[in-house]
Amino acid sequence: MEDWRHGGFGLYVHWPFCASKCPYCDFNSHVAARIDQRRWQAAYLAEIDRVAALTGPRVLNTVFFGGGTPSLMEPEVVAAILERARSRWTPANDIEVTLEANPGSVEAGRFRGYADAGVNRVSMGIQALNDADLKRLGRLHSAAEARAAFDIARAAFARVSFDLIYARQHQTRAEWRSELKTALGMAIDHLSLYQLTIEDGTAFGARQAAGGLRGLPEDDLAADMYLETQEVCAEAGMPAYEVSNHAAPGSESRHNLIYWRCGDYAGIGPGAHGRLTLAGRRRATETFRAPGDWLSRVERDGSGESAPETVERPEQATEYLMMALRLAEGLDLRRYATIAGCPPDSRKIRELSEMGLLRIKDDRLQATDGGRAVLNSVIRELMP
Repeated sequence: MEDWRHGGFGLYVHWPFCASKCPYCDFNSHVAARIDQRRWQAAYLAEIDRVAALTGPRVLNTVFFGGGTPSLMEPEVVAAILERARSRWTPANDIEVTLEANPGSVEAGRFRGYADAGVNRVSMGIQALNDADLKRLGRLHSAAEARAAFDIARAAFARVSFDLIYARQHQTRAEWRSELKTALGMAIDHLSLYQLTIEDGTAFGARQAAGGLRGLPEDDLAADMYLETQEVCAEAGMPAYEVSNHAAPGSESRHNLIYWRCGDYAGIGPGAHGRLTLAGRRRATETFRAPGDWLSRVERDGSGESAPETVERPEQATEYLMMALRLAEGLDLRRYATIAGCPPDSRKIRELSEMGLLRIKDDRLQATDGGRAVLNSVIRELMP
C-alpha cells in the first residue's frame, strides 16, 4: 500500500486576494483593485485537469479553499471548481469542502451560493472579539460584525469553525480566559487558536525590529495562556486534537488531518504547496507565488507549477515525525519504521518520556500536554 493512503487525498485551492493586508500575515495574499474572476476560474479548471491527469483515478476526501480571502470569490467560480474536481476524481461519500471567510466579506446571499455549490464547512478569520484588539491586528471588521457574520454562517452551514489569536499586545491572562469562554459559547464544533507570532517580512516584523511593537507578553505568560487554553477547551468538550486546533470528537478538520497524517494533497493557485505520490515516488510541489505570474504561466505554458522535488525516504520520515507529533493521536511507530527503514531512537524516547514529554500508547508515540507546549524542542531531539 502506498504510504499516502494512511492520510487520504485532498485538494487545496489558493485564492490570493484580500481586501487588505493584515500586519501579522506572512501568507501569499495580495490586494487588487480588479479581479477577472472568469479568467481565474479558467486557470483553476485547467490546473485541476493537469493534476488529475498525473494522479489518475482517486477518491477525493476533501477540498479546501484557502487564501487570501476565498469568500471574495464569486459563488459561481467555487461551483465550477467543485464540479470539475468531482468530474476528475471520485468524491468521498462524506467529502468535506471548506471555505475560509473573513467577517467583512460575509453576505447571506453569497453564503447560500457557496452552500448550493457544495461547500459544507466554513472557517472564519475572526481573530479577536473586541474592537481595540481587532484594530491593533489590522482587521477591517468590528466585533459586532464578526458576531453577525458568524450567525450568517451558522444559518447556512452545519459546520462552522473560527480562528482567534491570543498572546496579543497588552492582553492579560484573565482577559484571554474570558474571551475564550465567550468563543466556546459561540462555537459549533471547532476552534483554531493561535499564539501571535511575529514573522519576518510582515509589517509587525518591521515594527518590532524598529522597537515599535509594544505590549507583547513575556514567554512565560504566553506559555501560561497556551496551557490555560488546553484546560478550558477540554473542560468545554473541545479538546486539542492538534497543537492549535480544538474540536468536539468527530468534528476535526479532515482536510488539515490529511496534512498532519502525511496524506497526498494537490495544491493549485499562486504559491500553493502540495504532496503527490506518483509512480511510487513522493513529490513536493510548489506553484509560482506572484498571482499575475502564476496566471500567465497557466495560460501560456499549461502549468502554474515550478519544478517538483522528490521527497526521499529520510525526508518523508522526518516530515511524518514533525507532523504526527502535532496530533493528540501521535505517531504510528510501525508506519514510521516502514518509512524510515528503522524505528526512532529508543534512548531519546525513553529520556523524553522520563521527563514527562512523551508517552507510548497502543504502539503510538504521543506528545503529552507538557510535550506539546515545547514540541519544537521535542522534535529536534527525536530527529535523526
